[in-house]
Amino acid sequence: MIERRPTFAPFANPDFRLLWTATVISQLGGLIQTVGAGWLMTSLTDSHQLIALVQASNTLPIMVLSLIAGALADNFPRRIILIWAQVFLFTASVALSVVAFWGTMTPWLLLSFTFLIGCGTALYNPSWQASMGDIVEREDLPQAVSLNSMGFNMMRSVGPAIGGAVVAAFGAAAAFAINAASYLPLLGALMRWRPAYPERRLPRESLRAALSSGLRYVAMSPNLMRAMARAGLFGFGACAVLALLPMVARDLLHGTALTYGITLGAFGFGAIGGVMLNGPLRARLKNESIVRGGCLVFAVGLVALGLSRSLWMTAPALLICGGAWVMSLSLFNVTVQLSSPRWVVGRALSFYQTAAFGGMTVGAWVWGAVADAGGVSLALYFAAGALVLAALSGLWLAVGEFGGLSLDPVGPFNAPPLRLDLRGRSGPIMVMIDYRIAEEDVPAFLEVMQERRRIRRRDGARAWALLRDLEDPDIWVESYHVATWVEYIRHVERRTKADLANLERLQALHRGPGKPVVHRMIERHSIPHPGEMVLKPGPDLP
Repeated sequence: MIERRPTFAPFANPDFRLLWTATVISQLGGLIQTVGAGWLMTSLTDSHQLIALVQASNTLPIMVLSLIAGALADNFPRRIILIWAQVFLFTASVALSVVAFWGTMTPWLLLSFTFLIGCGTALYNPSWQASMGDIVEREDLPQAVSLNSMGFNMMRSVGPAIGGAVVAAFGAAAAFAINAASYLPLLGALMRWRPAYPERRLPRESLRAALSSGLRYVAMSPNLMRAMARAGLFGFGACAVLALLPMVARDLLHGTALTYGITLGAFGFGAIGGVMLNGPLRARLKNESIVRGGCLVFAVGLVALGLSRSLWMTAPALLICGGAWVMSLSLFNVTVQLSSPRWVVGRALSFYQTAAFGGMTVGAWVWGAVADAGGVSLALYFAAGALVLAALSGLWLAVGEFGGLSLDPVGPFNAPPLRLDLRGRSGPIMVMIDYRIAEEDVPAFLEVMQERRRIRRRDGARAWALLRDLEDPDIWVESYHVATWVEYIRHVERRTKADLANLERLQALHRGPGKPVVHRMIERHSIPHPGEMVLKPGPDLP
């Protein structure tokens, strides 16, 4: 298990301190911009659905583009991606503030700008979250994720109130300009940061191959699939707060932009409390208990929010929701990070974000439509019901514990001496491994091989098969294919130390002399006719 470390241990790392501080400043600007966009839309239209779509326009790009951003995060230096994402966000925010100052904003133009800002966020997030493992040690990773949540929610506790005051005093354009300026400290911090990335021995995967291998890894990892499914269900119900809060402030509380900012601040204060409770709760409760409790507590907060007509009742309800929000989402995030090896962590996080923000995007649209049809309170009650169902889904999709397995790579693959002159693109490659298994060990062997099949396919093997010799039934042969020689090396180097347990069990069952024999072969799809010249392998002919 991961050793429990003090909550603030990552602050001992100077890179983490610098980037965390700059990120908090940027998040403050982003939250001020959120208030400006949400309140500006209420002045541009009376449609509940269009107002809710401000939230959806931020989350939709994250749902759609995160997969590509995750593949980029695993194949290119993350620092470079982060810098370019910040440049894009700065440019879009400057353009938004200029259009707002000119007074030519329309509802669909505002949604377009918030969509562009969401695109920049979609590019940024997988690389940023995956970079936590580049900044801090593995044992400090849960604390680093929690501190990132705490920083964001510290700003959420004061940023919306500041944003509300700015919008009330100077208008939404000033809020957008403040957000544009807030990107500059983070851009400077990223320029200064110099991470030590491991040397890349293999060529980068193509975008298609990277997406395919990431999807395959996630699909063959039950713990990841459960965490992502639960994140999507939680996001679907919980996003009702952020999507409908402008209408809660305007229609239920009959307030102003400042009221909206105060309510968002209450949500942020609750989230800070959730961060502080994260460590003690994880020490005492299982992950699934925390997720179920988060869903149910959030549901109670939504019901209270729908019933309230006073800021004094609304604020405590939002405190409850904020705490449940950060406890649940940070747990999903840490589960994904600690259940993924470094070669695929960016893609795993992008799939997680697609699930979570996909749920939020659909939820924002649904709850806006329900609010249009039956009122804001009814939409909040239905969202609470969705969270109760999300809690019950844990009976089938329980979130597992994290930290028990080492996902560090075994080490670089030492290729055997080859008598054929292969290039990286040479292939297809077929691998066959011979085992001698006693009859009484066959049930145990088949059980281990079932796990072996999952590991092989997860790491890129195709057409996996297990064969038994008809003439000597003690001989079993594991076979699989990979497309090229470089893909075979990539496949082998994806083995983690946790996978070695499976290999050790197989070797213990093997009764032959020495270790199981590995045959690495290249397929030939044509045989020359008699008398034709047979070419010897050369630089261009594998």
